[in-house]
Amino acid sequence: MANRPPSGEWFAKRPGLTVLAIVAAVLGLLVILPYLQYVLLGVVLAYILVPAQRWLEQYMSSLIAALSLVAVTILALLLPLAYVLAVAFREALNLVDVIQDGNGNLDVTIIESQLENVGYSVDLVEFYQTYQDPIATGLQGLAMSAVEIAGGAPGLFIGLTVTVFVLFALLRDGGEFVVWMQRVVPIEDDLLAELLAELDQLMWASVVGNVAVAIIQAVLLGIGLAVLGIPAVVLLSVVTFIFALLPLIGAFGVWVPVSIGLLATGQFVPAAILIVYGSIVSASDTYIRPALIGRTSAFNSAIIVVGIFGGLVVFGAVGLFIGPVVLGGAKITLDLFARERANAPQPVTGTATPGDDSAVQTEPETGLAGEQPPESELDVDEGGDTETNTDETAAGVDEATEREHDGSPDETDETDETGETDGTDGNPDTSDETATDTDSELDR
Repeated sequence: MANRPPSGEWFAKRPGLTVLAIVAAVLGLLVILPYLQYVLLGVVLAYILVPAQRWLEQYMSSLIAALSLVAVTILALLLPLAYVLAVAFREALNLVDVIQDGNGNLDVTIIESQLENVGYSVDLVEFYQTYQDPIATGLQGLAMSAVEIAGGAPGLFIGLTVTVFVLFALLRDGGEFVVWMQRVVPIEDDLLAELLAELDQLMWASVVGNVAVAIIQAVLLGIGLAVLGIPAVVLLSVVTFIFALLPLIGAFGVWVPVSIGLLATGQFVPAAILIVYGSIVSASDTYIRPALIGRTSAFNSAIIVVGIFGGLVVFGAVGLFIGPVVLGGAKITLDLFARERANAPQPVTGTATPGDDSAVQTEPETGLAGEQPPESELDVDEGGDTETNTDETAAGVDEATEREHDGSPDETDETDETGETDGTDGNPDTSDETATDTDSELDR
């Protein structure tokens, strides 16, 4: 792709088309904004699945490969979610059965006995009477949240549908989309290639690296919990995966509460083993992450922390991956801008102020830089030198003219001496021979 002409000049020559393009871009952004997080989720999933798409295209068409990956993604996301919800619902039902008496009523003594088994002695009747109003307010808030979640189900379904279509389109035509973006973005091709390479590195670190680290830690901790006989291993492993995506928490947020629970119930040996094993799992992040992500100078810890939490607020759950990329991309773009601005050639211009004799003066255009004009073109009379040179030049011209009118005797003498001219005056012998030949012809 050839380098583009200077953007400022191009935009200045086509103001109408420029304004129309800006308006179209703004309107398109307004259409995307309501489902921006779902569009970004599709972009993240497509980035993860592009290598698999390229591999499948060796054996089938791009359409079939994209449809297959979309189907696998839906199953991979829905099945674990359905399983977790089913486990949580079953555990909730078991809890309700435990705290009820034979008639189906809530038995406070059963709750108190369960709390005493883990080392807590609480009078629930007194506790409820003391904190009745805050408890009622909290329950009302939970009810309102449940209503909002139920009311947002249609919007969630539409958003996930948008994600599926974006994922399919990027898997099938992702290469064409990248080429289109390279044509649309109004910067030089070499700078755009450098920017895309840096963003690709950030995407790899944020998406693939963090997800892989979270999966590895969740599997490792799940194996340890299963060996120790901890119940609900699958649920705790899923929670570990979610916590491992968050900075400053990780697997630490799972094995520490479980260890405290084991200590509270008197299981000191399993608790000690879990503390040691959990510490190893948490420390593995220090070695696994650099091995998967590699060198990322712009992807430092500050960008990770601020990008993840800020991304959660702005983009929702997908902000876990997009937030660091957006923040890191902004840093890369500003670094690129500062570098190009520092390397830009600075024009050398003379600035003169009124009454300043030291201002830079421009030299006359003589064809060569630094060439001085002829002496006959000088306008300044420096002590009569200019007039003297002019008189000498005029005298030389008059002398040359007189020589032309006089026939240049000096040159004529030299020519006569050498005898090399072609005229009759310069070669008399040749003329006599020619006349003799003519008389002989007439006699015949």
